[in-house]
Amino acid sequence: MSNEQPVVTASSYLTLNYRLASLDGNDIVTTFGATPATLLMGQGQLAPVLEELLVGLPEGTHKTFDLEPGVGFGPRNPELIREVSRATLDLNSAPDADYKIGDLVDFAAPGGGRFAGILRELGDETCVFDFNHPLAGQPLKFEVQLISVL
Repeated sequence: MSNEQPVVTASSYLTLNYRLASLDGNDIVTTFGATPATLLMGQGQLAPVLEELLVGLPEGTHKTFDLEPGVGFGPRNPELIREVSRATLDLNSAPDADYKIGDLVDFAAPGGGRFAGILRELGDETCVFDFNHPLAGQPLKFEVQLISVL
């Protein structure tokens, strides 16, 4: 019977606490202080770049990674900043929606599905939305505590 710690592989089943935070320490998502997360590696529950950081870590590890801008959720793509007609916005809105710059707005995608953009400019005829992931291009801290590795 070996008493070596199990180590994370590309197909491990994990119980862990994790936290993504901005560099100034504001939590974006955290399971610390709540119920730990369980996840199967390779299923897209964590971004692939975050899963790669976990591979090879032994059970019981508690560490924090500093991610360079754009590593966690990709770089910002200027082509994802798009004009949307006010009519399209109204079609996808509650009748009494009162939008402000910085609001996240959900749209029906052509061919089904949903996508969301952050309102950057609001005009009478057109609006400008940023459809980049809100964390794209941001440096992040990724803290992880591996509770169990199967």
